[in-house]
Amino acid sequence: MNIPNLITVLRVLLIPIFILLFYLPYQWSYMASASVFAFAAATDWLDGYLARRLEQSTPFGAFLDPVADKLMVAVALVLLVQEHGNFWLTLPAAVIIGREIVVSALREWMAELGARAHVAVSNLGKWKTAAQMLALVILLANPKDFSFWVVLGYALLMVSAGLTLWSMVQYLRAAWPHLKTDVEKK
Repeated sequence: MNIPNLITVLRVLLIPIFILLFYLPYQWSYMASASVFAFAAATDWLDGYLARRLEQSTPFGAFLDPVADKLMVAVALVLLVQEHGNFWLTLPAAVIIGREIVVSALREWMAELGARAHVAVSNLGKWKTAAQMLALVILLANPKDFSFWVVLGYALLMVSAGLTLWSMVQYLRAAWPHLKTDVEKK
């Protein structure tokens, strides 16, 4: 266990705190849950930076980091869909969670083929993540009432969902030669 891995574990441990704060019946709970989420999102950058800078990358960290990110985002999306209960949040949430399932399965399958590098993380993923995290912080920080901030959060989440679909298409295109079945070999 090194510092970057401990930071990643902290991100996972913050999820129940984030959920608890989200459901507290106080006006300040919006900002509190958004603050914990924003802190956790910042630790995603920090653990990666420290792992590279201190040369402390580990297989455990490489496994847990994306799991922690996906758990954090999926929990936030589920909470927000339940709270807002509308098309503008449900559609991008379904796209984002669905894409994560597809791409995770694709990466696992490609790793079994020894072709994991063909579906590596791209720079587009960084833009998607930035839009997604900003949208989630904005939406968590505000009540579901239609306001400038909520509309901005919805717009950023839609942009994130669009980037999510585009990156999924890129992953599928990169993996397509490995996905095609050769009828003649059967």
